[in-house]
Amino acid sequence: MSEKQDLSFFTRVVHAGADDGEHHGALSVPIYHASTFELPDADEGAAIHNEEKPGYYYGRLGNPTQSALESAMADLEGADSAIALASGMAAVSGVVLSLLKTGDHIIAPVSGYSTTANFLNYIAENFGISSTFVDARDSEDYASALQENTRLLWVETPSNPLLNITDIAAVSKIANDRGIHCVVDNTFATPFNQQPLSLGAHAVIHSATKYLGGHSDVTGGIVAGRKDVIERVRKGANKYFGGNISPNAAWLVLRGIKTLALRMERHNFNAFAIANMLSGHSRVSAVHYPGSSDHKGHEIAGRQMSKGFGGMVSFDVGSFDAGKVFVNNVRLCKLATSLGGVETIVQHSASMTHATLTPDERARAGISEGLIRLSVGIEDADDLIADIQFALEHIR
Repeated sequence: MSEKQDLSFFTRVVHAGADDGEHHGALSVPIYHASTFELPDADEGAAIHNEEKPGYYYGRLGNPTQSALESAMADLEGADSAIALASGMAAVSGVVLSLLKTGDHIIAPVSGYSTTANFLNYIAENFGISSTFVDARDSEDYASALQENTRLLWVETPSNPLLNITDIAAVSKIANDRGIHCVVDNTFATPFNQQPLSLGAHAVIHSATKYLGGHSDVTGGIVAGRKDVIERVRKGANKYFGGNISPNAAWLVLRGIKTLALRMERHNFNAFAIANMLSGHSRVSAVHYPGSSDHKGHEIAGRQMSKGFGGMVSFDVGSFDAGKVFVNNVRLCKLATSLGGVETIVQHSASMTHATLTPDERARAGISEGLIRLSVGIEDADDLIADIQFALEHIR
């Protein structure tokens, strides 16, 4: 274990990405707006341009602000290296299209982020990279779905929006035994709560738009993992697809990371309190939260989520119309898409994030018509509970 990894996570997030020998001693990494960098001479310029030595020459391919963010995320995820991209979907598409080619096969959760599922369907139709969607709550479903051309096991845990739990160690072992890749979407958990690479995964992705940035003011994505995986993304999708992160966005994510541990402590605490309240409410037919003892994945979550169960809670209010009534009557919670900000954000999944799926597809994924997804913020838990109870009382 490195000297940095011996430190508390609370300490590491404050100092992650900092290099005392650079940036003239600035405690806040500067924002490098340069789109191109002067090279010292022909020989050294050629070496930098051909990636034979470190350095910067063109903004699309990296700058010091981006490098600081990548260093921070490699540290926090316990990765060899990391790459920062323009969005969470740039991270998803970047890692998939850098690791796979036409004729390859992916196994992914049937219940997960809808845009990831839509992307996998898109590349199946247009690029011949097929996917099988399985019940990821049972690692044996991954093993049963293996094909000769399977090259990637995709994991999303806790999943969006049902908070399903996948056994990362078990799925990683299946991948490692077959010599294929296992990639984990760690957006909901964050590296504060969960370390997939230590459980055998080859790479993790994040929508840095969410908890890493943490303030609903930036869009970004991260891939962190083994050096060989990250280099394939850096020299593949990052170079050819143009999904590079802007210096301003990289700086905002870096700033957000400094308070990640403090915010996640509060997110964890508030979500636990709200889930407990919801579980006994007469107008709530089901609660999905891995911190609840009756959650199907609670035992596995307890093993692989070391500090808490995250800030996401979903619950069922019984019908499509009841879902609309609920979101129309919250006062403190904000009706919006996205998640992971300091403010509590609520949405009705069937009419928002999963509206692109047919009713049959939603049913197969377990997305009921009355499902509410709650991204619990860092406000006072009692104030949030009062607001949620007020909205629930309007359901008749």
